[in-house]
Amino acid sequence: MVRATAWILAKHFDGFPKDSDFQVKVEELSEPNDGEVLLEAVCLSLDPYLRPYSRVLMKEGDVLIGTQVAKVIQSNNPAFPLGSHVVSSCGWRSHSLSDGSDLNPIMSEWPKDLPLSLALGTVGMPGLTALYGIEEVLGLQAGETLLVNAAAGAVGSVVGQIAKIKGCKVVGSAGSDAKVAFLKELGFDQVFNYKTVSSLEEALRSASPEGYDCFFENVGGPFSTVALQQMKDLGRIAVCGSISTYNDANPHQMTMIMKQLKMEGFLQSRWADKHPESLKRLMGWVKEGKLQWREHVTKGFANMPAAFMGLLKGDNTGKAIVKAGL
Repeated sequence: MVRATAWILAKHFDGFPKDSDFQVKVEELSEPNDGEVLLEAVCLSLDPYLRPYSRVLMKEGDVLIGTQVAKVIQSNNPAFPLGSHVVSSCGWRSHSLSDGSDLNPIMSEWPKDLPLSLALGTVGMPGLTALYGIEEVLGLQAGETLLVNAAAGAVGSVVGQIAKIKGCKVVGSAGSDAKVAFLKELGFDQVFNYKTVSSLEEALRSASPEGYDCFFENVGGPFSTVALQQMKDLGRIAVCGSISTYNDANPHQMTMIMKQLKMEGFLQSRWADKHPESLKRLMGWVKEGKLQWREHVTKGFANMPAAFMGLLKGDNTGKAIVKAGL
């Protein structure tokens, strides 16, 4: 028997999450049956999607959803040998049992000098989201100008770098001077702190007076409203973050009609059949030094709720993860 700890949704979030919305649950796991493996969390992913998805996909008392890199500590499944590592979607758990159907092995050629946590970030779901948003949704072409907000996050930082690999001009927006400095290190052409500029409209126009061919949308809200006005005719918008609903003097619909814009929401899972090859491409860019990465690491499984709330406040630069352990 293994003592397993999990974080459950004690109460649905009402506004910004509170400590009281989270609760620890302890349970004893049995030995794995034939075809099963016992997993121990190594590092866990923190993702903003938990906030909106929790209302749709979860009920109070459920283990919080999410992915992790886990180590196989007992195995009765030859596909997942003892000591191997996998990406699991078992949620906020220290240990879990699996029949293997929800597991993805870490690629066999994973470089020994790269942390396995990258399988939750640049060479994982956020990296795939960036790649598919650029190639499948936007169809970004060399010489075009791309705007990306939340540009210092797990997805946005990869978006900008892939756009540069493709020979594009990249304008990024972030919420602190430290994040702006980070994006400049990554090679973004123009970056600004949206919290300190006197006019978002002027900042966008100054960064690219000719306008924007493509917009990788991670934020929504007032930023989106202003950015739409700066799009070139026939511009394309990939909606990764959710769009806020609000009254506006210049409705999105009219701007989109007059400029003949294309806006598309997407999830990386649409192109799941391409994942193996896409992950190899992302890893190739990392090994070549074309794709830099940064992680915001919190230590201790007990700190999952605090780390998640910090993510929603924008504390992280790059991918936010939690290293398991007490």
